[in-house]
Amino acid sequence: MHLDLRHLGAKKLHERLPFICELAKAYVGVDPVNEPIPVRPTAHYTMGGIETNQRTETRIKGLFAVGECSSVGLHGANRLGSNSLAELVVFGRLAGEEAVRRAQEATPANASALDAQTRDIEDNLKKLMNQKGSENWAQIRDEMGEAMEEGCGIYRTPELMQKTIDKLTELKERFKHVEIKDTSSVFNTDLLYKIELGFGLDVAECMAHSAFNRKESRGAHQRLDEGCTERDDVNFLKHTLAFYNPEGAPRLEYSDVKITKSAPAKRVYGGEATAQDKQNKEKANG
Repeated sequence: MHLDLRHLGAKKLHERLPFICELAKAYVGVDPVNEPIPVRPTAHYTMGGIETNQRTETRIKGLFAVGECSSVGLHGANRLGSNSLAELVVFGRLAGEEAVRRAQEATPANASALDAQTRDIEDNLKKLMNQKGSENWAQIRDEMGEAMEEGCGIYRTPELMQKTIDKLTELKERFKHVEIKDTSSVFNTDLLYKIELGFGLDVAECMAHSAFNRKESRGAHQRLDEGCTERDDVNFLKHTLAFYNPEGAPRLEYSDVKITKSAPAKRVYGGEATAQDKQNKEKANG
């Protein structure tokens, strides 16, 4: 699929859509003045995240999460447009209020534990900075992205998801041998990208294993294998909880979905949506 803007001409493209022109040239080597721009799906939002309660607090007392990194329960399996903005406004305020409250409850007795945790983090950063090896973080990051697109893209099969899981296991092992060139302690983007890659591999592994074990289709998770193409509320009307496992694959657990007002429903578009609206109105009118 391609987006053809050539009919607009160079002058209008450069005046009205300069950023689009820059992106096309930088990322796919295409000049929209002369060539159509290739169009492809991409991930643009993470609907899951760190589990929190309705006050944005995680299972770790005093640790709060809000926004795209969190999972407070607003989005379900398919986020509605603009929901994330409301989430930030409402739960951002809650997180701030709760963090202040927790800080006011802190006592001097907590200081030694915090100092110990700080030293652990500093030691880990030093290990990452001084680690020797032949691997490059950029290469591993690219391979991680390719693997996730192949196995955890729009349509999923068990074979491709398993292939992605195997690839991520390999990449996590190779990550242990990533060496960075910059060992400075100020504005070290080399170290920053390496840290992000380590966390990214953990998150990717959680996503891949969760998808593989969810044998149904729901929201943004769509499987093509027989018996898994429809929603299965009997077995999978549940949240997937992934727990870190230093010995290997993440440990998965499930928690029940609390339904208060609106039951899960299929998200439909176009003619199917019109027909469903008509059917709902007929039911409402008796």
